[in-house]
Amino acid sequence: MPKETAVYTHGHHESVLRSHRWRTAANSAAYLIPELRPGLDVLDVGCGPGTITADLAELVAPGRVTAVDSAPGVLEQAATAVSERGLDNVEFAVTDVHALDFPDDSFDVVHAHQVLQHVGDPVRALSEMRRVCRPGGVVAARDSDYAAMTWYPEVPALAEWQELYGRVARANGGEPDAGRRLLSWARRAGFTDITPTAATWCFATPESRAWWSGLWADRTTGSVYAELAVEGGHAGAGELAGIAAAWRAWGARDDGWFMVPHGEVLCRV
Repeated sequence: MPKETAVYTHGHHESVLRSHRWRTAANSAAYLIPELRPGLDVLDVGCGPGTITADLAELVAPGRVTAVDSAPGVLEQAATAVSERGLDNVEFAVTDVHALDFPDDSFDVVHAHQVLQHVGDPVRALSEMRRVCRPGGVVAARDSDYAAMTWYPEVPALAEWQELYGRVARANGGEPDAGRRLLSWARRAGFTDITPTAATWCFATPESRAWWSGLWADRTTGSVYAELAVEGGHAGAGELAGIAAAWRAWGARDDGWFMVPHGEVLCRV
């Protein structure tokens, strides 16, 4: 049986939050936006530092957004982000997506971005999201797919990074190629009215290349992911330093291009 929980491979190192704070509803939940309207109640699962949460709160106000995460510390950052935008329709709670601490039929929309790849039982998580969603509402999930990420120019050390990340994530109980599996997981969770889609992030301008390569270089040597890679015997510190250098070298290339594909499901309850 799959584990109900899994280790969050990235942790909350500054390099991780640097990436998470860039996310908005427009660049990370565009498939959901047409479903939102004022007055809806939303559950944002795995809200992280709250930038998507704040966008959702603006779109559904005066409806309420309940933002949850398993890490209390990051909820404090989310609360600060929401407060800085002057929003008063968001509340926060610590909970596990495998056992959401809410009654049945509590929300009109249940949303999870980059969450299911990190949990031990994504089908159970989706079943819980379905349970707390009201009839007529929607459950929305979006996850990247690491094996489908691609880049140019070809850099052997980045292929090593891709393979290494997959090993570390799976050893922690997650599934890094979640994007391609969302439809299957949703069907197994009991959904029958599912709209599956895909979307990408692309980093190819000088500014976006520098940002993306820099945060991954820092993450490769300084984050929880780096610690888990070494402690689990997946890589040595020297190998991680070489991969980080490759990230920076790729980021300095004028012709550098990187694509992150995502699977998405919009499930009607």
